[in-house]
Amino acid sequence: MIELDRFDLQLLAELQANGRASNAQLAERIHLSASQVSRRIQRLEQEGLIERYVALLRAEALGLGVTAFVSVSLERHGEQQTGTFDEQVGTMDEVLECFAVSGDADYLLRVLTPSLPALSDFLLHQLMRLPGVRNVKSNIVLSGVKHTTQLPLKHLHHGRR
Repeated sequence: MIELDRFDLQLLAELQANGRASNAQLAERIHLSASQVSRRIQRLEQEGLIERYVALLRAEALGLGVTAFVSVSLERHGEQQTGTFDEQVGTMDEVLECFAVSGDADYLLRVLTPSLPALSDFLLHQLMRLPGVRNVKSNIVLSGVKHTTQLPLKHLHHGRR
């Protein structure tokens, strides 16, 4: 892993909070020059610590009011079956995240749809029709308690001044 100093960590935290901040704004917040901030950001991007920059959209404001966590179990667990599932679920716009997991299910998906009928349609006519899907269970989100895109960085501060 790349060696990070306190300025790098502050910079990463600031960028997670506001990815549109200018180098001048970032420089003011972390007490470096704008040119130093620019060089550090470029290095962090080249090292792969900064994957990309995105705009985070409000799902509800765009009519996506139903979030569900969907557990999927497959009939078989060979490379071909999981590879096919991975590929096909990757093309589904409703699936925001898909994780291969241990436990009762093989996959856990975070799904967004405009309504409960749309969720039902997605589950019955798309997800459950994928080859090799044995079982699907869904948990519908009633209300959000915490949602963040900011990664925890305090474990990287150990031993730093």
